This record gives sequence, structure tokens and C-alpha cells, in this order.
Amino acid sequence: MTKLYEDVLILILEELQYDKKTLYSCLLVNRTWCEKTVSILWRFLGQYHTNSTDNINSLNTLFNVIVKHLSKESKDFLKNREIELFKETDQKKPLFNYIDFLKCLDLQLLERMLTCIKNVEDYKISIIRNEILKLFINENKKFISLTIPENFNYQLHRFSGVEYCFSNLESIYCNDNTDQNILEGLSKIIETIKKFIFYIKQHNNNSGVIKLIESQKGLNDVRFIYIKYNSSIRNVPFFKTLEESLIKHTDTIQHLRIYWKPITKILSYLVNLLSLEIYSSNSYYNTNWNHLENLSLPVLKILKVQRVPSNILTNLIQSTKGHITEISIVGDDNKSLIRAIYQNCKNLRYLKLSLLNRNILELENLLINCKFLNGLVIDVYMFNWSKLFEILSISSPASLFKFKFFFYYSRTPELEALKLFFDNWNNRIPMHPMLLRTIQMNQYVDVDQYFDLIEKYKAKGIVKHYYNDLYDDDFEDFEWIQS
Repeated sequence: MTKLYEDVLILILEELQYDKKTLYSCLLVNRTWCEKTVSILWRFLGQYHTNSTDNINSLNTLFNVIVKHLSKESKDFLKNREIELFKETDQKKPLFNYIDFLKCLDLQLLERMLTCIKNVEDYKISIIRNEILKLFINENKKFISLTIPENFNYQLHRFSGVEYCFSNLESIYCNDNTDQNILEGLSKIIETIKKFIFYIKQHNNNSGVIKLIESQKGLNDVRFIYIKYNSSIRNVPFFKTLEESLIKHTDTIQHLRIYWKPITKILSYLVNLLSLEIYSSNSYYNTNWNHLENLSLPVLKILKVQRVPSNILTNLIQSTKGHITEISIVGDDNKSLIRAIYQNCKNLRYLKLSLLNRNILELENLLINCKFLNGLVIDVYMFNWSKLFEILSISSPASLFKFKFFFYYSRTPELEALKLFFDNWNNRIPMHPMLLRTIQMNQYVDVDQYFDLIEKYKAKGIVKHYYNDLYDDDFEDFEWIQS
């Protein structure tokens, strides 16, 4: 019975893995809860220690916990080289073997910890790094995820026990500045990767990443993320090679994200795609997209695109078989596209649109036909807000209560129009209190005028939750409440 209790507790805590505050409170219940919660926190350690959340003190604390797990041999090795990491008063054994809990090897986090070590020569930092890597990579430890930081040049594939350590690896995060010898070496010992995330920063032709992709047996989720995707600079030959490396994985890839206009016809081979994300730049919008004109993805569920021509999107949506539940389209809008959505996406749950006044009646048709719509994001610049609010209050399906509106300078709704929207929403039967977000796309946009009004309608139970976000930095497209 105790084992069952602990198993159920782990399942509950795993559901809370993205809710750091709640997890921290679970540490205080009792020892069993503490141990199981610690196992979750350390399993996904990197996600709780990001560049934005960490400070020097927290990194130092984490580093001190890790080095306490070094073997006596490693500690003596460091001490003999006059590397003093351990104070006499700091030799207390950790409450748990935290390293045992680690499932995700985040070497970027390790590098941030090492940068916090002060007054130690660079060559000694290298020695410390090597001993910690030996603590992580050995024949007694297995990881499911690996993150390799920029300009990292330690030959991981040469560590003793690495074949066992990475034998169950499911995801990898690396970039075009990762030493290609490391990636090529890993390609010879790893074939289990399902999720592959590759960041492109410096336009480097990294042959190692091609070999690593090609050596996998069950690649499922691929993301080629171009950090400067709005830039006009493109390493087209390398992008083409990356696309071609996916050819042998056409049967297994179900999720794809790329940050450029597709160069090859790779998408036409990926007929099992469940989600597709294409983030193109302005410079490619008016170029030739004809090679994607007859693209058919019959089982697609999620489509997110930026600056993809509407005729391509219309044809793609028409080729689907009614499975799509999420659509996010930025940078294009016409009647045919909206019509294709409500005629072919009856199961749509979430929608983000760049909307123009001339197509607002088609939006009304969409609201009438997409009866399961749960969240709507409207990105507009010049718009008749009063008409939009009228349509939303009258024609929204009963399931729709989550809204996001982008506000641009001098193009915000009149206060009276927003008040009327809330009053009309209150008259709906049934009335579901709305989750509302406004995205302030300019710091000079006056959103303060809405705060008192919204608080008034929150008190009436018409607005359940409200959040204003500057530049759309705090939330994902279809996220209304932060974890």
C-alpha cells in the first residue's frame, strides 16, 4: 500500500513539474513528500534554473550541492592541484543523493555555475569541469535529455561509460557553434533521439549535426530555430542540407518547426505531421512558394505560421481531414483563408489571426461554425473594435471565453466599447467568466485607462482573470494564466 501511495504521489508531482511554486510547497509536507518532490525538481533541473531566474547565489548553492557528490578520488585529485572547493565546516553529507535524481544533463547550466567561481585560474576551472563531467557521465548513470551549450568543446563521446549513459537519450539541444566533432562522435553511439532542437546563430556549416540527425532511428520532433530569423542573412545551402537530412525520417517525424521558408519539398514527404510551425521573414514573403502549393498534410492537428502566403495556407488547410485543433497565423488575412478554416476545422479549439476590418463578417461565420472554439487571439493594427466586440458577444460559441487582443499605438478600443462588451457578455446564457489578456505592443499605449473598468467587472464575476503583457513576452500563444 505504501508503494502504491508513493507511485500515485509521483504521478501527481509530475503533473506539477512546471509549477515551481507549488512544488516548493510540497517539500514541506513530510519526508516522503520531500523526497519525491526533490526527485522531480532535480530530474528537470535545467527548467528551474534559467538565465532569467538565476542569480549568483542560487548558482553557487547549486554548485556546492553538486560538488559534495564528487568521489573521494576526485576530491583528492582537486586538492592535490590546490583547488579548494570544500571548507572544513562544509563537509556535511547531502540529505539525498541528488545526482541519482538527475535525468536531464544540462551542460549550459553547468557552464553558468562555473562562471560564478571567482579567483580561480582558467586551467583550474577546466579541471573542475572535467571532474564534474565524470560525476555525470559514467556507466552508473543514464540521461534522457542532453543540452550542449554554445562553444562547448569537451569531447563527451570519449568519456568512459558514455555509451551506457546516453543509451536511452530521447532529446538533445545543441547549436551550430557546437563542436562538430562532438556531434559526429555522438552520432556513432546514439540512435534513440526522438526530440532534436538545433539553434542556428552564426551560419556555421556544421556537418556533425547532419550525421547526428541521420543516425537516429525514431526521430519524432525536430526544431530548427534560427535566432535571427528576421535578418536578411541566410545560409541557404546549410538550411537545404538540414531539410534533406530529414528525408530518411519521413515515417517517424510528427512535429516540425523551422524558422525560414522551406527550400526543398521535404514537407510533401512528411505526411504524418501532427504539428507544423513555419516562421518566415518579411524578405521571403513575396518570393516563390509554388513548391508548397499542393502540400497535403491529412492528419495535421496544429498549424502555426508567420508570413506564409494565404493561398498556400488555404490549400494546406483544405487538405486536412478535420483534425486541426490549433491555428496561429500572423502576417496574412483574407476571406478565403478564414473560410477555409471554418469549413475544414470543425474541431478547432484555439485560433490566432491577424484580422482586417474587411473580413470581420467572415470571423462571425467562423464563430458560428467552429462550435468548440475555446480561445481566440486577435492581432490587429487598424480595426473597428466596437464591431468586433459586438460580434464576439453575440456569435461566440458557448465554449469560447478566452480572449487576447493586441493593442497598437493609438489603435486601442474606446472605453465605452469595452464596457459594452462586458455588459453584453454578462447577458449571454450561459455566461462563462472570461479570461482576458491585452498585449501592449508599444510602451506608450495607454492601457491604464482599462484597469479600473476591468477590476469592476472582475468584482461582478464577468472577468475571471486579466493580465496585460508588454510586447507579448510573458505567455505562449494559447496560454492565459502562467504556471
